[in-house]
Amino acid sequence: MPAMRSASNVSNIPKSHITPETQTPFVRHPEGSQLDVNVTHPHTGLMMTLMLPLLMMRHRRIPRSKWKDECTTNGKRWIEQAQDGMSAERFMQSMIGYHSLFEGSLCSMIMVQGVKHRVVNIGIGTKQVAVEPRTLSVSAYIEAHSHKITPLEMGNINADSDDPTRLRRLCMILALKQSYVKAIGHPTGFDYARLEFNVPEETAMGDSYPLTGWEFRVWRTRLAVARRDRIVNEEYECVSAFFRGTTSSRFIFYDSQEELNKWVQFINIDQMVKVIPKLSA
Repeated sequence: MPAMRSASNVSNIPKSHITPETQTPFVRHPEGSQLDVNVTHPHTGLMMTLMLPLLMMRHRRIPRSKWKDECTTNGKRWIEQAQDGMSAERFMQSMIGYHSLFEGSLCSMIMVQGVKHRVVNIGIGTKQVAVEPRTLSVSAYIEAHSHKITPLEMGNINADSDDPTRLRRLCMILALKQSYVKAIGHPTGFDYARLEFNVPEETAMGDSYPLTGWEFRVWRTRLAVARRDRIVNEEYECVSAFFRGTTSSRFIFYDSQEELNKWVQFINIDQMVKVIPKLSA
């Protein structure tokens, strides 16, 4: 099977954004890309998220007339470029699979380039590190999500008595599960309790069987969001899931901004708005 080309991008729109190629609106995944955008109104988040593929292709200097957006029967999206003189082999390797979503003030997109049947197996998960409603205690919030996590995961979450740590662990596990579910193209309603992520041991299970062949990239995104006359700091646990077909699964944790900047790029909403008139070209 031909080797897959690496590339990932992420971007944020109002105050921050993630992407891995240089400092453009995408995140580079050694085989994909992701974009994160910072927004406030749900309609704004949806609009910005829908524009991310346009922004990605604009960044790659490919005219809108030279590519088309496709979708599999289970909702996985990929972009097919015009062959235009490419050899058959290069054309087969030029497909771009992507997944995008938004939550809170963060819009994200991750992409990967290669052959179509492989690039569609990609997904991103994000979870804001905050309780909702804000008056709820961390313990009550964790309990409210207990139907989504296994006893082992609950034990790992509560292994520390520090509330901020427990909350981050919960959000990481939920983001891991979301990324996997989105990568396999399962519709809304998937029972998260069927999945088990043992983060300390870096293992993943599905219906009590090992999930092999997957790569999970885990990082944290911090945004400074303008709320009227003040700046509000927000934090998100983010995960990308990509099926590499190896004999085991791999977890990669990004703890430093320097490491993250190699494949993730952040943009703010002002930068996004500035480029909108050029997206249809």
